[in-house]
Amino acid sequence: MSNRPEKTHIRIYKFLGSKELTIGLLAVLSFFLALSTTPWGESEHLWIVIRILLGIMVLNLSLCTIQRFKNLSKAVLFIHIGIILTFIGGAIGLLGYVATVNIYEGTSTGLVYRWDIEEDVHLGVNIAVEKLHEEYYPVPVKVGVMKDGEKHELFILSTGESFEIDNYSVLVDSIDIYQKRLLLSVYDKVLHIGMADTSGNSDLPPDFPFEFKLVAFVDPVIKYTRVDLKLLKGDTIVHEGSTEINSPLQWEGLSYYHTATNTDDQGRPYIGLQITKDPGLYYAYTGFSLISIGAVLYLLLKLRGRRQNL
Repeated sequence: MSNRPEKTHIRIYKFLGSKELTIGLLAVLSFFLALSTTPWGESEHLWIVIRILLGIMVLNLSLCTIQRFKNLSKAVLFIHIGIILTFIGGAIGLLGYVATVNIYEGTSTGLVYRWDIEEDVHLGVNIAVEKLHEEYYPVPVKVGVMKDGEKHELFILSTGESFEIDNYSVLVDSIDIYQKRLLLSVYDKVLHIGMADTSGNSDLPPDFPFEFKLVAFVDPVIKYTRVDLKLLKGDTIVHEGSTEINSPLQWEGLSYYHTATNTDDQGRPYIGLQITKDPGLYYAYTGFSLISIGAVLYLLLKLRGRRQNL
């Protein structure tokens, strides 16, 4: 049997796939990740170091898997390959970008701000915000009733509730928080006779004797929100749909997220959108799936082994 020392490149190959390197990398990576939670976390140089360490970890895990392939159980192989795919997905994701834009309801734009290059660019399509839908939990309101131009009665209730006045029943359907008005349905006993709002708009019969005013309301809590979007090239609609919380509109590798709703000084609502391109996303999803399968298999094997030892 030869006692000649291993060649340098073989020693390096084994070291790069060793458990000792894994433990050392985890310790060093933990230190730098801890630094990232401090003001040092704003340093681009720190994140370059972290990315390099993650890259070395992928190499280490890949070589570890290759060197011990025959000795690893299927469960551990699933976990190893899943972790590698997840890291690869993260690396490929660096080729994508995040862009943001604010758009008024009923308007469109093709310019977005890309944060990676810090400038406005044209997306290739125009984004049109067709309609903002918001649903609130019941909102406490005060509704003033006017008759012949005089204050007649005040009702304190919540949206979704109704009040009675003379022979009429008035249902507070909803609140338009941006125009600060209530939408009301009016019934004569059980017969629906029309709609009105607290801004003076109405399709009620001319002889209806009452008007309604929004006196006060509590700031509402949003229950559900949705934005209807259209993507256009010129006058042609190439795609349309809605974006909701955690359910973005997707088209040609881009995801359109609704991130915020605000108003300007005149009370006009505008929508904040985030557009992301993440080409590594499905690699990461596949990696997570393999890790989960491997973890379940490993647990089942351990439980099976325990039962056999009982």
